[in-house]
Amino acid sequence: MRILVTGAAGHMGRLLVAELLHRFPEHELLALDRVAVHPTHPRLRCWQRDLRDPDLPVLLAGVDLVIHLAFVVLSPHLGWGKAWRERMAASNREGTRALLEAMRTAGVHRLIYSSSVAVYGAWPDNPAIIDEQQRLRPNPGFAYAEDKVAVEGLLDEHAASDPRLRITRLRLHAIVGPQAQPLVNNIATSPFGLRLPDPGLPLQCIHEQDAIGAVLAALTQDRPGAYNIAAPDPIPWSSIPRRWSLPLSPRQMHEIHRRLRPLVRAMGDPGWLLGLEHPLVVDCRKAEAELGWRARYDVAQAIASVRGESLG
Repeated sequence: MRILVTGAAGHMGRLLVAELLHRFPEHELLALDRVAVHPTHPRLRCWQRDLRDPDLPVLLAGVDLVIHLAFVVLSPHLGWGKAWRERMAASNREGTRALLEAMRTAGVHRLIYSSSVAVYGAWPDNPAIIDEQQRLRPNPGFAYAEDKVAVEGLLDEHAASDPRLRITRLRLHAIVGPQAQPLVNNIATSPFGLRLPDPGLPLQCIHEQDAIGAVLAALTQDRPGAYNIAAPDPIPWSSIPRRWSLPLSPRQMHEIHRRLRPLVRAMGDPGWLLGLEHPLVVDCRKAEAELGWRARYDVAQAIASVRGESLG
């Protein structure tokens, strides 16, 4: 099999490329990213290209499977106004559209897409545990979630127009782990805690190794459809050790965040803090039954791995 990984230089991409090279010596691996991909390997070909590169159909020639991880998680530029949002949306949405069109031109009919449970949004009327049938309604202002929903819409359009296209969507919870996105890890390790409306708010996430395991399971099983991927046994917000408690609610912190965002990119994009007002817990039984995937880390163990604590 010939596999192309987009976003191969990202946090998850680096781990996945290494795992694919280790576990599947019979497969040829292609890595694509806008920045340089490391390391080198005899079975790894690397391309430093944007998804909107007009030569993408040529690069896809002979590819059997695309694993699409490329996504702008944090807005690529600081600044006032809406320009940052437009650039982020163009990269995420138009980049995926270009990839899908290039796949069609090159005759590639299989895609594994790294989506997010953020597509459901954290809302007071959500079910206590959300399955894959829940409608997609991201929290307004959370750019990452809005773009993830838009991309799923693009996948729907292309799947409807090409019956040969087989798409597996992995709706991953927030990924934590030693090599995960720093913003998410910082939430789990910050000494500061917010004043939540419900201190017992159940928190869920996924360890980076279990996220990689879900991609490998999807690769092996070839089962189209949407699958929730998250760690079992959510824990209450109040159980995470914090040295200081801030006298601010998520909504108050969101307003501060919104005003500071043009100056501080590391805080992420506006909107994600509103997700702490209501639970977002997902049901992963479909992935377990159809993909044969099982999480090795529960939520407490996943967070402990980031905090450098014992997993016993």
